Amino acid sequence: MINFSKEKIAGDKILVTGGAGFIGSNLCETLLSLDAKVICLDNFATGHRHNLEAFINHPNFTLIEGDIRDLETCKKACAGVNYVLHEAALGSVPRSINDPITSNEVNVSGFLNMLVAARDVGVKRFIYAASSSTYGDSEKLPKVEDEIGKPLSPYAITKYVNELYADIFHQSYGLDTIGLRYFNVFGRKQDPEGAYAAVIPKFVMQFMKHESPVINGDGTYSRDFTYIDNVIQMNLLAMITDNPEAVNEVYNTAVGDRTNLVELTQLLKKYLSEYDPEIANVDVIHGPNRPGDIPHSLASVEKAEKLMDYKPSHNIEDGIKEAIDWYWENLKN
Repeated sequence: MINFSKEKIAGDKILVTGGAGFIGSNLCETLLSLDAKVICLDNFATGHRHNLEAFINHPNFTLIEGDIRDLETCKKACAGVNYVLHEAALGSVPRSINDPITSNEVNVSGFLNMLVAARDVGVKRFIYAASSSTYGDSEKLPKVEDEIGKPLSPYAITKYVNELYADIFHQSYGLDTIGLRYFNVFGRKQDPEGAYAAVIPKFVMQFMKHESPVINGDGTYSRDFTYIDNVIQMNLLAMITDNPEAVNEVYNTAVGDRTNLVELTQLLKKYLSEYDPEIANVDVIHGPNRPGDIPHSLASVEKAEKLMDYKPSHNIEDGIKEAIDWYWENLKN
């Protein structure tokens, strides 16, 4: 983690939507450790109560069980809030292809509800989870914030619409916003189960069971895999930055390096084998490419470094090692 002074946000009231999810629960835990007052809004559609167990009884923590598709719930959650960290969304490209209507209801209508609620109570800053999927069919590497392509999935469309709405709410109503384009976030508390599980926890669980994971395609597709602590750092910086040029912008939230899927499985096997040597012998299976997937993703983080003093704390190998330590301790049985 970054060297972050508690005085920056101690006593502030911060709403984390989707606070029972992977990223949201990590944010809640960090904010509580910094003496902030944290409100978690979640409908538990994809979040989990066990993600809140470590701090559910903390005196500065409040849980509101509700849905961002309901405007009154959003207004209730925003009452008296200084900052909003909006993490609530239906993720996954395949999910959006299978059910574009629900993805749009949550990711667009729900997002708009949150903007309206934040505007009406006068929050200081609205920070939201944007997505690297916004780069679409742009083949340029590394990805820079002001050059995007055409979206390749309904999910990508919803996340780009979020950026457009955030910009309009600043221009029309003076609401300060910062969007963080997350690049393949992974780490502790990430759900390995379900049809839309992210690749790293899913592969970890399969290796632990001595099952062969399936790589979509030949394994040369690459991603800028980003450890959760880098994401937490960016959210904290987005809240406390006093650089006027940094606000009402969108930032890549990544490491600035890429790893292909073959390299990823090798890393996973390397560190998992320290716990169970048999995992080194588990084979990997190759299947067809997945519709809507971009071949390569690599972020430039120069804008965040320049305007918000962002310094990634974990590269892929550091993050994988820490993540596997957590998975082995918490999910082996």
